[in-house]
Amino acid sequence: MNSLRNKVALVTGSARGLGKAIAERYAALGADIVINYSRDKASAAEVESNIRAMGVRVLSVQADVSKVPEIEKLFSEAIQAFGKIDIVVANAGIEMVETPVTEFTEDQFDKLFSVNTKGSYFTMQQAARSVEDNGRIIYIASSTTAFPVPGMAVYGGSKATPRYLVDILAKEIGPRGITVNSIIPFAVDHSGIFAEDGSYPRLRKQLLESCPMGRLAEVEDVANVAEFFASDLSSFINGQHLLVNGGATN
Repeated sequence: MNSLRNKVALVTGSARGLGKAIAERYAALGADIVINYSRDKASAAEVESNIRAMGVRVLSVQADVSKVPEIEKLFSEAIQAFGKIDIVVANAGIEMVETPVTEFTEDQFDKLFSVNTKGSYFTMQQAARSVEDNGRIIYIASSTTAFPVPGMAVYGGSKATPRYLVDILAKEIGPRGITVNSIIPFAVDHSGIFAEDGSYPRLRKQLLESCPMGRLAEVEDVANVAEFFASDLSSFINGQHLLVNGGATN
């Protein structure tokens, strides 16, 4: 079993969904955890309680990743509380689907790129400045960056750009033993836009038909890969983008 004892992991957008699953997985492996949330204080408190019950230290920090000073505050408070950061997962993001290119607005574009692109860029920048040598930086992308889906031009575009930063950052800080990789999940059931049963039935049908395994991803599927990338098992894997999509073709 992998161990993350004596490690400190910071996961953005970890009050719900994928971020929650990853933060709780790392805590179960012994890491101290920095939870980040933008608005949902009640959900963050629930995750904090779950993690504290695992016997590790936990800090919850409210910060909007679309604002660089708040990202800086998040990292500063984490280091002040725990003295270091070993693992950063740039997970925070928002989704927009079933919106054709002819219909999206400037406000929608600005909102998604502010969180998904700018937020991820500056989170990884701050991680590069702060993470201990031999640490880990992980970006949570989207399979729409590999397989374009109609109606997701803005969402997929906003998630694609940080993948390029992963490639550059892996080269720039690789000499410090830090690995930088991305996880590219398929649509995740019981999370994000599919958090509620019956949501987006047309899109769900389309995605299920494209997947040989006949299901969407689950948060645990993604947490499994996040565990691998955070562990010593991936110490020589750098600048990679791992699809977690069951062989789906879109």
